[in-house]
Amino acid sequence: MAHSLRRALLLAMLSAGIAAAAPAGGAELVTIPTARGITEGFILIKPDHPVASVILFAGGHGALGLKSESSMKWGAGNFLVRSRDKFADHNLMVAVVDAPSDQQQGMSDAFRMGNRHAGDIGAVAAYLKKQAAVPLWLVGTSMGTLSAANGAISASGIDGLVLTSTITHAPHDWATAKAHPDGVASMALAKVTVPTLIMSHRDDSCQVSPPAGAPKLRARLGKARKVEIALLDGGSPPKSEPCEAFAPHGYFGIEAQAVDTIAKFVIDNSK
Repeated sequence: MAHSLRRALLLAMLSAGIAAAAPAGGAELVTIPTARGITEGFILIKPDHPVASVILFAGGHGALGLKSESSMKWGAGNFLVRSRDKFADHNLMVAVVDAPSDQQQGMSDAFRMGNRHAGDIGAVAAYLKKQAAVPLWLVGTSMGTLSAANGAISASGIDGLVLTSTITHAPHDWATAKAHPDGVASMALAKVTVPTLIMSHRDDSCQVSPPAGAPKLRARLGKARKVEIALLDGGSPPKSEPCEAFAPHGYFGIEAQAVDTIAKFVIDNSK
């Protein structure tokens, strides 16, 4: 009853145009400066007693254009973005990162793999560590796996890595295609020492993220403390192109299973 009354009051306040304060453990929009003089924005969801933190990197160009904790210009349907509350339900503190202020036109493959981005990721990680002294993980999907892998290779304070629908075949028009023909698998993965989960959908037909690329990633993560591969099945009929969010590439229809798989690995390897 109390919950129903609280919900009714909140809806009434919103309908009247009154700004309601975020409840304890709710979402908020955070913007922080980084060492290179730009700002980095992210949605922060902070449970009362987090057991670990996850930084979520959307795919595509990654420029969400965050206006508030619930409003963005792009990317609301991305697998990790639309599933953010499911991560918080596992008592994980969640940061859904936008592109930095100087990349609001979109992050290229080269930027996602570069030192500037790694430094920005480190700044977010440091902020989260101050919020809660718990293990911190990087979770990327599709193009976001370039960011997550870069952070695990170069940023400080990272305790684990999750790669979902990982880019393992670089398109020819990428600036980094010659140096990194295998996408994430061509990055300096030998520098990754933290536990790593590689998750794919068996029916992902996106040409840049074939599930068959998972063993290649595992082989190149030779110094990681632990590496597991999770191949998921099922879901709803696709409502988007193969490389978009509402297809097996984006775990459409099995979001809860996908998040549960990630959260179990994160929690089990954060003890």
